Amino acid sequence: MSLVFSLKHSIFVRIYAGLLLVCLCVALFAQLLMDTINQERMQSYRENMATGAFYLVSEGLAHQETETQREYWLSDASSLFGSTFRIVPIEKIDFSASELRRFEKGQTVVRYMTQPTYADVYHRLPDSSKVLTVRISQVSEQQVRAMAVFLLDDLSYYITLPEKRARLAELEEKFSYPLSLSAIDTLNLDDDQLARLRRDEVVILLEDSNNSQGNSSIKIVIPSEINDMAILMGPVPLFNWFPLNLIISMVLISMFLISLGVYALIFPLERKLQLIQVGVNEVSDGNLDIQVQVIGQDEIARLSATFNAMTSHIKRLIESQRELTRAVSHELRTPVARIRFAVDMLADTEDEDSRFMQRDYIDEDIEALNGLIDEILTYAKLEEGSPKLDLESVNLKELIEQIVRETNALGKDIKVVGNPPNSKVTAVADRRYLHRVIQNLAGNALRYAEGTIVISAWVKKGNAFVSVEDDGQGIPEADREKVFIPFARLDDSRTRASGGYGLGLSIVSRIAFWFNGSMSVDESPELGGARFIMTWPIKPLTQTIAADQITQEKSERSFEE
Repeated sequence: MSLVFSLKHSIFVRIYAGLLLVCLCVALFAQLLMDTINQERMQSYRENMATGAFYLVSEGLAHQETETQREYWLSDASSLFGSTFRIVPIEKIDFSASELRRFEKGQTVVRYMTQPTYADVYHRLPDSSKVLTVRISQVSEQQVRAMAVFLLDDLSYYITLPEKRARLAELEEKFSYPLSLSAIDTLNLDDDQLARLRRDEVVILLEDSNNSQGNSSIKIVIPSEINDMAILMGPVPLFNWFPLNLIISMVLISMFLISLGVYALIFPLERKLQLIQVGVNEVSDGNLDIQVQVIGQDEIARLSATFNAMTSHIKRLIESQRELTRAVSHELRTPVARIRFAVDMLADTEDEDSRFMQRDYIDEDIEALNGLIDEILTYAKLEEGSPKLDLESVNLKELIEQIVRETNALGKDIKVVGNPPNSKVTAVADRRYLHRVIQNLAGNALRYAEGTIVISAWVKKGNAFVSVEDDGQGIPEADREKVFIPFARLDDSRTRASGGYGLGLSIVSRIAFWFNGSMSVDESPELGGARFIMTWPIKPLTQTIAADQITQEKSERSFEE
């Protein structure tokens, strides 16, 4: 398995990368949300700050009796403010519905532009279809002092102290900060500030916040015509881009979103583990037919594939053990019975020739028992997955020619023909087990062939093939799968009289399995008898692989496909 594939489908990498992606997305979302909220807060702050000042300007205009007086007053106000005030009909400007609603509430509309930076401020004049507007490029101290002058001008129409206080209370509803008349000695002014106040100058005080909210503010002290009294505007809070409540809200929202993202990452894995746990519980209860269906390409999905392969392997081992036990008990009875019969004959006969004959029978049966035990041990070893395959590059031409020579050397009246590939064709396999496969197939063919056996090998599309075919009566299609079952021997043309124990083809099938290949049987197109074909991949999974490891790799490849 390649490193790229391992990293791509690693649970750790997926969760770690997913968590980074979630955190990044949440951070971007939190930044966007905070910018959006702050833009709305800033817009509201601008409009609230402007409403009071422009209300004072509109009230100053309302106090002028003639149009000429209004023009002069507005010109003086523009000079004092540092920007030109204009009065335009409301229908000449395309106001939105929300802006018109603000006008109906007596509030100011601010349109802020970033390129270039300026703000157009609009305030609807009372009982009029016109709006007062001014363009402000930058808020300065001049505008603050002008607002103080506008306030003094408005209060000049109210003579007594109670009237002035009542007017300030009325104006305070238009402002977003307090307005009051206070004694000068209660304002904690220094000597320089007191001197400026006596010269009828506006004093601006900056107050840095020491509380947890972290808001700074300014106070505007305006001299009044009442002795020892001054008008106090403020504290006017400065805009705070990062208030504590907003930061706490962003942190809580981010934690909530991150927890949702982590849950979305973990839930599929948790669900897959639950499915595997269900499968494990079923196996512990003895149900080996359970198959865990986990969709995906991560370690848990591969674990489920391995679990399914393991349960199938265990089930097959148990079934094979049962079949082997029944078959062995049956196959052992015949030679043991013959040996017991021969021993009894030895005891009952006095004839020396008869004794030698019975001894030869016993030797043959003992040899048969040894052969049977060897076959059983070989099959059991392959079945339990213990052999190690020493993979090497095998020259198929040399191997086919060797087996043809060995088969012909048996002296059977059967023609053995080799059909090997050219000498450069190789395939990766365990030579000893591959030799055993072809040798078993050739020995099986010798028992049923009538005159000819053909042994072939070739390589095509990444797979290697070996085949052994004979000119016997063949195997019926309905019985072709049975020949690979241990101790299975058919009762037609391949009769029990032909010998063998029914383990040869089972061993061949198991070797093919550990080669990560397959065995098949069909009809020989040339000879008309049976043709056995073994197929396996020519590329090795590793140089030396245990058979159980091949099972794991096979399940992984099936999972990847």
